[in-house]
Amino acid sequence: MKKKIFGVLLLMEAMFMALSTMVSFCYGESDLFALLVPACLAGVCGGILFLSNKRNKGALTRKDCYMIISGAWVVFSLFGMLPFLIYGTTENVADAFFETMSGFTTTGASVLNNIEEQPHGILFWRSVQQWMGGLGIMLFSIALLPSYNRNNTQLFSTEATSVAMRKLRPKTQETARGIFLIYAILTAVCALFYFIGPMSFYDAVCHAMTTVGTGGFSTHQANFAYFNSPYLEYVACLFMFLAGVNFALYFLASTGDWSVFRTNEEFRWYGVSMLVFVVIFYVMITENPCHVLTAQMPSDYEAAFRASLFHVTSIFSSCGYQGTYCDYVGWGAPFWIPTAIMMFSGACAGSSSGGAKLIRVIIALKNAGNELRLHSHPNAILPLKVSSRLMSMELVVRVLAFFFVFALLFLAGTFALTLTGMDFDTALGSCLTAISNNGPGFGYTGPAANFADVPVVGKWILSVLMLIGRLEIYTILLLFTSHFWKLR
Repeated sequence: MKKKIFGVLLLMEAMFMALSTMVSFCYGESDLFALLVPACLAGVCGGILFLSNKRNKGALTRKDCYMIISGAWVVFSLFGMLPFLIYGTTENVADAFFETMSGFTTTGASVLNNIEEQPHGILFWRSVQQWMGGLGIMLFSIALLPSYNRNNTQLFSTEATSVAMRKLRPKTQETARGIFLIYAILTAVCALFYFIGPMSFYDAVCHAMTTVGTGGFSTHQANFAYFNSPYLEYVACLFMFLAGVNFALYFLASTGDWSVFRTNEEFRWYGVSMLVFVVIFYVMITENPCHVLTAQMPSDYEAAFRASLFHVTSIFSSCGYQGTYCDYVGWGAPFWIPTAIMMFSGACAGSSSGGAKLIRVIIALKNAGNELRLHSHPNAILPLKVSSRLMSMELVVRVLAFFFVFALLFLAGTFALTLTGMDFDTALGSCLTAISNNGPGFGYTGPAANFADVPVVGKWILSVLMLIGRLEIYTILLLFTSHFWKLR
C-alpha cells in the first residue's frame, strides 16, 4: 500500500511539473528540457509504483503513515530539485535540495543571486512548490486525486498534527476538497488584486501562490521591494493576514456559520497580537532608536506605518516577503527580539503559516497564569479553556513538551551551525527561521541577503530543520527512536 501511495504522490508532482513545462513552452525559453525530463521521470516512476500495487488495498498502520508523510516530503524535494540541477539554476546538489526543500516547506530561504536571469518556467516551478507545500502535500493529494479509502483519515491526521486541525465533514476527502477550494479561490482573488496593480499576469499568479502559501519566493531578486508599490504592499498585507487564519474557519463560514470568527479565541489573539506588534514597530521606526541611515528607514509616517504593517504580517504569517523598507537587520538590534518572537509564534493552526502556532502559545500562557494563581490559592481548581472549550491536562502537557523539544532543537541547531563556521547571530537567526519556516534570518542571512554563503554542511542542516519544522517536529523525530521501529 505504501508503494501505491508514493506512486500517486509522484504522479501528482509530475502533473504540476508538467504545468510548469507548459509555461516554459508558452514563453519559448530554454528551460523546457530541464522541466520536461523530471516531469516524465516522476510520471514514469509514479506510474510504475501505482500500477504494480494497484490491487493492494490493505490498511495502513500508524507507523506506515509516519513513514509515508516523512518520505513524501523528501521524495518530492529529490524530484523537485532536478529542474534546478539540469538547467543550472544551482551549482550543486546541496543548493538544489536546499532551494527545493525551502520551497515545499514554504520557508522561502533562497540561495539564488540571479533570480531575474532565470526563465519563466523555472520560477513558476518555484512558486508552485510553495503553493503545494502551503496546504500540505498529503492534503493536496487527498483533495485532487482518487481516494485512499479508509487510509485517508490516518494520513490527514498524521500530516496535520496541529492541535487545531480536525475533520469538518464525515469523509476526510470532503474536508480536504473543501479546504482546497477555499485555498484556490483565495489564491485566484489575490492574483486578481495583484494584476490590477503594477504586476504582469505572470508575476501576479506567481506571487499569489507564494502569498497564500506563505512562502515568500519572488520572481525578482529584490523580492517585493522590486515593485516599490504601496498598493501592492497593502494588498500583500491583506492576503498574508488571511493566509494566516485557520482555513477551518473559512470552511465553517462558507456553510453560513460566520460566528466562528467571533467565538474563535485564537483568531482574536491573532488579530490583536498583530495590531500590537504593528504599533510597537511603528513607534520604534518613527523614534528610530538606533539612528539608522535614512536609506534603510521610511522617510514619512505613511511609509513607516506601511513598513510596520508589511513587516509584521510578513513575519507573523511566516511568508517572509521583503518590502520596500523591511530590512530589520539594518534597522538595528532592538528590532530583532520582537521579530524573533513573531517568527517563533507563527499565525493560526490550520493555516499555511509556520512557527509553533498561536494556539500553543495561548495554551502555554494560560497554563502559566494558572500556575501563578495556584501559588496564592494552592487548593483552587482552575480549568483551562480556549474558545470556551475545556483543554485537557493531557493536551497541556503535550503543548509544553512541544515547546521543550522545540527549544532543544533550536539550541542544537544553532550549535551545529556555529561548528560550520557561521557567526553566532547568523547561526541563531538561520536556525530559528528554518525551524519556523519563515525565510529571512539574522546576520548575513537577513532580508537584504540570502543563504548563498552558508557552508554546504550548514545548508543540509537547515534543510533538515525546515522539514522538521514543517511537519511540527514529532513526525520526523519519531523516525529516530528505537521504539518506533519496533512497532508492527
